[in-house]
Amino acid sequence: MNDVLKTHVVAIDHVGIAVPDLDEAIAFYRDNFGLVSAHEETNEEQGVREAMLRAPGDDGSGTAVQLLAPLNEQSTIAKFIGRNGPGLQQLAYRVADIEATAAALRANGLRLLYDKPKRGTANSRVNFVHPKDAGGVLVELVEPAANPAH
Repeated sequence: MNDVLKTHVVAIDHVGIAVPDLDEAIAFYRDNFGLVSAHEETNEEQGVREAMLRAPGDDGSGTAVQLLAPLNEQSTIAKFIGRNGPGLQQLAYRVADIEATAAALRANGLRLLYDKPKRGTANSRVNFVHPKDAGGVLVELVEPAANPAH
């Protein structure tokens, strides 16, 4: 493993779960696990309505559960649900510098889905490692916004 890359991963940011109905899923995680919705938004570019769930009392520094519901049948999440059904869709690592991390991963031969980072939840910047290069796991890289809108 590239020694430089070790300094880029800060934490496991969240796990993403594809769900057909966001409101039903929020209620399920609240009623059964006590998780609270810390942030909800619609991301038209990604084709999702999403919610970040956290354990009660989490100040935003812990690992979240991200629920992702499709906005339309053409969205990536709708296609994922159509192929696999609802469930775990991605694992996201929080990184200090998404460009440096992407460059190091590309130097190691990994493919990223985007040439440049895209806007993610709460104005974060995101990119994804192709699942074929990460043992079948869709890995998301997340650089949080300087002043997140949580």
